[in-house]
Amino acid sequence: MTVGNAIDPRPVLIVTGLVQEARIAAGPGMIVICSSSDPQQLRALLATLDSSTFRGVISFGVAGGLDPSLKSGDVVVATEVYAGDTRFLAGLALNEEMIASAALRRRRVVRGVLAGVEQVIAATACKAALHSETGAAAVDMESHIAAAYAAEAGLPFAALRVISDPASRALPALAMSAVKPNGDIDLRKVLRGVARNPTTLRALVSTGIDFNRALRSLRGCRGFLLGGEGLVTADI
Repeated sequence: MTVGNAIDPRPVLIVTGLVQEARIAAGPGMIVICSSSDPQQLRALLATLDSSTFRGVISFGVAGGLDPSLKSGDVVVATEVYAGDTRFLAGLALNEEMIASAALRRRRVVRGVLAGVEQVIAATACKAALHSETGAAAVDMESHIAAAYAAEAGLPFAALRVISDPASRALPALAMSAVKPNGDIDLRKVLRGVARNPTTLRALVSTGIDFNRALRSLRGCRGFLLGGEGLVTADI
């Protein structure tokens, strides 16, 4: 985003859900906040910020897959974000060359709709129902809140999300309950849960493999954040 012929010197606000995502996004020109996968905590964090100090808002992190054709590690660049009856259009100038040059190791990069929710969508049946209802490619718990904040402040908004758990895989309850208040993973809680119920181990291992694959792709997408000057206000 530019002011006159000069580049706007204000930082871009990057909204994440987990500390691993925040670490990837952090760098010069970025102010990064982490919700710890808690929508109310994210709203409270945003309420403390002065929106006039940012030149745009980007939701950046992993997401649950809704489109059955997308695999873990595939990337969704949002065209819109749906939250109930509300929709937010996203504006970010990502040209085909930028997408093609991403270091993603055969991962797909698609443009599509993101669904915003207040609670984790874990079951495959629930993912299928949400996909049928919205046509969304992926779901997360931050993008709709970041989009609403940007819309209220009149700031450009964009979202880039990498599929972690695909549509065909349910998220184990233990994986969802092991997020610490700071957004990190409570490994001790995971180990205690596995010790109590060893049958959860296979599902947790699969989820961990998917998550690590998503984080590798997310690191390859960090260059998109550096194109923050390409942020544009979406036409409504």
